[in-house]
Amino acid sequence: MPTKRPSGKVTFDNRERIVIVTGGSMGIGEAIANAFVQSNAHVYIADVAPPSNNQPSACNGMTYLRCDTASESDCKAVINRVIGEHGAVDVLVNNAAIQPPESYQPIDRIPSEVWQRMIDVNFCGYMRMAAEVLPYMKQQQSGVIINLASGQAHRTAREVGVYGPIKSANVMQARQWGVEYARDGIRVLSVSPGAINTPMIRASLAEQGGGAALGNRHPIGRIGEAHEVASAVLWLTSDAASFITATDLEVDGGLGALGSFADPYPMPE
Repeated sequence: MPTKRPSGKVTFDNRERIVIVTGGSMGIGEAIANAFVQSNAHVYIADVAPPSNNQPSACNGMTYLRCDTASESDCKAVINRVIGEHGAVDVLVNNAAIQPPESYQPIDRIPSEVWQRMIDVNFCGYMRMAAEVLPYMKQQQSGVIINLASGQAHRTAREVGVYGPIKSANVMQARQWGVEYARDGIRVLSVSPGAINTPMIRASLAEQGGGAALGNRHPIGRIGEAHEVASAVLWLTSDAASFITATDLEVDGGLGALGSFADPYPMPE
């Protein structure tokens, strides 16, 4: 048995930073919000429902604001509230997205109201929130925006004809905004997770062959944890990543590097 070697540890100090996380009530968004709170930031969760583990309050560094990012008025209200209370926004994490069961179809079978709702939330919601926060970041001459994309932004499969193309657009949004606002002191990036252990993934494990099979498709040999995506987001929004903008970080256990024509990994016994 080899001796376990030290792996190193990184800590972040986000005290006095004001952070907005859309879709922060569950899954990856919740992990990101919690990681920022643990690093002493004040976090606003903008979501259609509060976190399931009791509604957060300002006393613990977290505030819940109801927001449907498909609504321009909701997005404006969130930014106005945050600016009214703090006068600044340091980080916006665009994470709120949907992938309804009815969308797992070829595009000729998807009802128009389903794909239109996905565009309104997953694409336009990112743009609405960014457009509202950017004037204040320009005044500050500082700020970071993170778009949560997906491994499906870079490669596709059958019956995901809407979600993947929108996630690809989220990557390009980050690239374009990163170039557009670089001289205003604003960095914009996207993060593309692989399969992550969240309620959404767990709900569809059977359709994906089970947890062991899904994990085995990743070269690392398992699916990821939400805190691993959160760690990447905290790093990208810190000064440690100050020379990084207008690009995408794949947090996917090597999934994106493995060709579809490659021999699969043997299943662990």
